[in-house]
Amino acid sequence: RFGTMEDMERLIAEARKRNMYILMDLVVNHCSDEHEWFQKACQEPEGRYGNFFYLRDKKEGELPTNWRSYFGGSVWEDLPATDKQYLHVFHKKQPDLNWENERVRQAVFDMMDWWCQKGIDGFRMDVISMISKDPAYPDGVLKETGFGDYGPYVYNGPRVHEYLQEMNQKVLSRYDLLTVGECAGVTVEEAKRYAALDGRELNMVFQFEHMDLDGGETFKWNDRKIDLTALKQTLSKWQTQLHKKAWNSLYWCNHDQPRILSRLGNDSDAYREISAKMLATCLHMMQGTPYIYQGEELGMTNVPFSSLQDFRDIESINAYHEYVESGRISGEDMMRYLRCKSRDNARTPMQWTDRENAGFTEGTPWIMVNPNYPKINAEEQLSRKDSVFHYYQKLIRLRKEHEIIVYGSYTLLLPMDPALYVYTRELNGEKLLVICNFSDQAKDFSLPDGFTLQKLKKLIGNYERPTAEASFMLRPYEAVVFLQASE
Repeated sequence: RFGTMEDMERLIAEARKRNMYILMDLVVNHCSDEHEWFQKACQEPEGRYGNFFYLRDKKEGELPTNWRSYFGGSVWEDLPATDKQYLHVFHKKQPDLNWENERVRQAVFDMMDWWCQKGIDGFRMDVISMISKDPAYPDGVLKETGFGDYGPYVYNGPRVHEYLQEMNQKVLSRYDLLTVGECAGVTVEEAKRYAALDGRELNMVFQFEHMDLDGGETFKWNDRKIDLTALKQTLSKWQTQLHKKAWNSLYWCNHDQPRILSRLGNDSDAYREISAKMLATCLHMMQGTPYIYQGEELGMTNVPFSSLQDFRDIESINAYHEYVESGRISGEDMMRYLRCKSRDNARTPMQWTDRENAGFTEGTPWIMVNPNYPKINAEEQLSRKDSVFHYYQKLIRLRKEHEIIVYGSYTLLLPMDPALYVYTRELNGEKLLVICNFSDQAKDFSLPDGFTLQKLKKLIGNYERPTAEASFMLRPYEAVVFLQASE
């Protein structure tokens, strides 16, 4: 479906010529129900491959646990033509692999080693914090869905760090790799173990606390905005508590999140590019490794989906049926929530040009193209020096030129201000002042103590601002960064 192995080998080789590196998505919490391992488990559940999965005997009217699948319904599904049931924390086509089985672990490590020998440069590890389950399988706290919460018994399980250290010893430590774990349910304390600077497990983790701040009683399905004071508190916690202990990942967007520009910025014609640059500035001046999701660097936005038929994401489709058919949310409200929060907002085709299908394909794309592609596309962005794309290039260049951005300590200022995100970085006598206005209103600002007007140099900003002033007006969605040299 994605090409031949020769295509892959050419991609690796051509990337290497351009000083680029290929990270692969590693999905080993589960596999497909079409995978040969699962097919063999169906044929012989008591055999070798049956133990590659979590199989339990069927009991009339009773499930092994009350856990709800991430996509709705029970996590337990009948194993075809047998008296067994299998565990799937996600979709029923994604049976969970039994990491308690040493043969599973070795098969995974052999596969990873095979790809490393091919020349790939690292792994993004899908839901890696979920590979160790609580062997007691306790029932979870009942939710309004009628099912229990699996989280406490699946996230950061009893042997997860043991498994990752084994992976590190047998594969990761033998190559020059970058590893990042998608760690659902991770806490700062757990992250210090996953991504400790001693290198025993992973290089860094993705956490989701800042992505869950606009959740409501029905979890993600609402049209609330992320509260800035809560966002500052959360991001600052990760900045300060991991400092010199573990390494941060920095992101606003990925394939599981709506577009940050529509979610936290302002996607109107007046402020789309200004707020996109502000959001990029706020993130790129923090400590950690920034991740840019495709189209984020162009200022791509959420999509005006008009009907349920426009969606492809099973989470969105199932949620619509679950909440609307139960009467908990009206169809009109749920469609509005999907337009705000659906993962499909980030999954429409990349907008390359203003030509048909945004230059993505001459065929029929698998999902609709965002209709704003004639004005938001890579070709147009590359043609302008003041574009969002070129602003991202400047931010990346600054990170390579100034060690303070990479290694400096972090201090949050104005923690309770509902509109301004202001923080400092310090290293070897140098100071960095980062000021971001998250509102569409002008805001007064005065230089904080410790910064001297005559010593400040502007590093970057999304408006014209020649020099610093003791007090000045921040324009809507303005971002500006000043550097104060050491004495």
